[in-house]
Amino acid sequence: MENTNIKLMLKLQSWDPLGYGIGFYETENIDVLQAVHELNDRSVLAKRIQSIYDNSFEELIPLSECDIMAQELLQIANTEICDL
Repeated sequence: MENTNIKLMLKLQSWDPLGYGIGFYETENIDVLQAVHELNDRSVLAKRIQSIYDNSFEELIPLSECDIMAQELLQIANTEICDL
């Protein structure tokens, strides 16, 4: 699980959805990491990601971008589970 969290955080830290700079979204990354562990549905996770950033910055990331990130995060999480 720890290795999975590291991989997920590295993926999130490399994402700059609002143009504020890499590494700017520490609190949001933690919230998204928790959501990845709670949700296994890509579209639901994408909406949660969008909501997390909207709540913090009052800016909507296009759902299509959130969907791509949700897919990538779930792929990392599910690959790690399958490797156990």
